Amino acid sequence: MDSAPRTKPAGPRRPNARGQGDQLQAEIVSAAVRMLDESGADETLSLRAVARALSISPTSIYLYFPDREALVLAVMQRCHDDMLAAVHQAEAKHDGEATRLLARMLAQATWAQHHPGLFKVMHESKVNRHPGMPFKEAMLRRTADAVQAAMDAGAAPAGDAVAVALDLRAAITGMLSLRINEPDLPWPSLIEQTSRLLNKIVGFVPPVAV
Repeated sequence: MDSAPRTKPAGPRRPNARGQGDQLQAEIVSAAVRMLDESGADETLSLRAVARALSISPTSIYLYFPDREALVLAVMQRCHDDMLAAVHQAEAKHDGEATRLLARMLAQATWAQHHPGLFKVMHESKVNRHPGMPFKEAMLRRTADAVQAAMDAGAAPAGDAVAVALDLRAAITGMLSLRINEPDLPWPSLIEQTSRLLNKIVGFVPPVAV
């Protein structure tokens, strides 16, 4: 007979004190972030599994998120916010507009490489197909502003900054999806490929150096 000690299940979580509901909501999102980063598929997320991970009742989650998709959307917003923070930190280290845009794209790409499961949820999940996600519009707007700044500085030919930003987004997102889903292909270095895409799409004058 197996005499190994058994792990006791986590006891019930104490109710949050008044004013601590926001803390529980953030913990729910953080738990979902960890699960989705591991699975890479929003369909695998279960509100009951999140509740078990936090030792709370599923009813507690419904106080903040009416269904699984609402929680996945909250995770996607958290991820976009984190990525934007990484982008701002990277841009702040450079002066030239072309170099700043390269740093911006590399920061996004590096974030994706560190969180491949979350990147898949952000760009390949069913929830991602829903219209009306202001946080995604914010990412495009910031990229368009960076492209426009490069044009205004004479580092890139004048043009439609939003159109260029959309082309750039399509190229970078596609590149990262392929790198995550087909890692065995003979990929060049991330900075080399990102620089090549930027030079071709934005048209830096002179080309931004790797």
